[in-house]
Amino acid sequence: MGHSLLFDNLIKPHLHNQDPFLIYKDGSLLSYQDFFSLSKKVSQFLLSQGVAKGDRVLFQLEKSVYGLAVYAACIMTGAIYVPINDQYTLEETKYFISDSRPKIVLCSANRKSEIDHLNIINPSGVIEIDPIKGLMQFQLQEYNEIEQIQRVNDDEIIAFLYTSGTTGKSKAVALSQNNLFSNASVLKDFWQITKQDRLIHMLPIFHTHGLFVAMNITFLSGLAVYFYEKFSLSDLEKIIPNATLLMGVPTYYKRMNESPLINKELTRNMRLFISGSAPLSSVDHQEFFAKTGHTILERYGMTETNMNTSNPYEGKRKPGSVGLPLPNIQIRITGHDTKIPLPPKQTGMIEIKGPNVFHSYWNNDQANQESFTDDGFFITGDLGYLDEEGYVHIAGREKDLIISGGFNIYPKEIEDILNGHEAIVESAVIAKENKDLGEVPIAVIVTKNKNKDQLIEDLSQLLSQNLAKYKIPKEITFLDELPRNAMGKIQKSEIKDLLSY
Repeated sequence: MGHSLLFDNLIKPHLHNQDPFLIYKDGSLLSYQDFFSLSKKVSQFLLSQGVAKGDRVLFQLEKSVYGLAVYAACIMTGAIYVPINDQYTLEETKYFISDSRPKIVLCSANRKSEIDHLNIINPSGVIEIDPIKGLMQFQLQEYNEIEQIQRVNDDEIIAFLYTSGTTGKSKAVALSQNNLFSNASVLKDFWQITKQDRLIHMLPIFHTHGLFVAMNITFLSGLAVYFYEKFSLSDLEKIIPNATLLMGVPTYYKRMNESPLINKELTRNMRLFISGSAPLSSVDHQEFFAKTGHTILERYGMTETNMNTSNPYEGKRKPGSVGLPLPNIQIRITGHDTKIPLPPKQTGMIEIKGPNVFHSYWNNDQANQESFTDDGFFITGDLGYLDEEGYVHIAGREKDLIISGGFNIYPKEIEDILNGHEAIVESAVIAKENKDLGEVPIAVIVTKNKNKDQLIEDLSQLLSQNLAKYKIPKEITFLDELPRNAMGKIQKSEIKDLLSY
């Protein structure tokens, strides 16, 4: 067998492991041994289709074991795994195929039919796969398990993940074997994850959180996973007493805070609640602690870097902070104009350097040149600051910064105040063009309060007591809900479209 960092550490130790790997909603089990037997047959299938080292394998299907098996198969064959959201439209999918130029596409029957009519890839390279039945035109049991593992250098690419594309076309983030292994091994130790843990997995697996954080740590530790197709509060309430670990997004915790069934007794066997992929409000953080006695561990990551920071497992977990830089990862805050590192408590650009930072954007030299400093730090596009203890605080995306009359306004500062009001379910602060000031802040509110006029009056008073005049939103408007992406992150560009700003 050839050397492969991920195969040697994530797969090889489990080839004969009969312990549970996935536990499904109906209680049925899949062992590690059976899962990797399936993956080795998928690997042989990929080889039979002419897939070679470095070829892209694009996968688009609802969450199932096959998404994980194709990922493992790509590790074994040296192919590049390209998972994309099964909710993408045909037009969006067309872009991903044209950009990544995959050797084969694995997708549902309906999507295959649509892609075939586009004439952008040979129809023989578009293969139907079903979340339950697997490869529809091929019988996997007829394939032997792959025997020769492809030799792959540690810095060679194993996956493309596409960015959310909020500032233009999505870019393919090329992630190396070492990017993924170094991050997973650090997180396993940092969060003290062991084989005895039981992980609740309700995240999608086309995203770094659900795939590379959750599953790579699972493979490294050998723990068992309660594997659900999607988030369900009722399912969560049933399984929590049997689990020790949850990796979730803020929406999960907001829903749990609203549930009368979530309490200290129900969660007494849980060891760790982790939140990421979107900002968790201090209010939700504190309410969850009051309800369960558990302090949510918030961390900070992104597609290009996997995880960068985490509040400590043992030690102070600060509400509103994403924690300390992980081992071997450097983080600095630089001035917008000066590009010089800033002292604590001053907000600027977050820049990151470490083995977790991605290799490059695929086929995008301009983006690569613009995204790194001369000394090798990745310019994240996130604004934040370090406090006196070195904890990182996120102020928001640079693109969301509001510049009003020459003053910088950070939406999160306003949102934190709004979200602290008992009548506010959630809020978003966005920019609206203004002839005099350039931009002004607008607050968009979700509330259960029917007396909106009185609420506006109360919020105006609250904001006036806590903010300089130039930071106070010039309008307060209401929506039934805020648009979010698959990971629960509020999509401010969509809010602007809804309001025609």
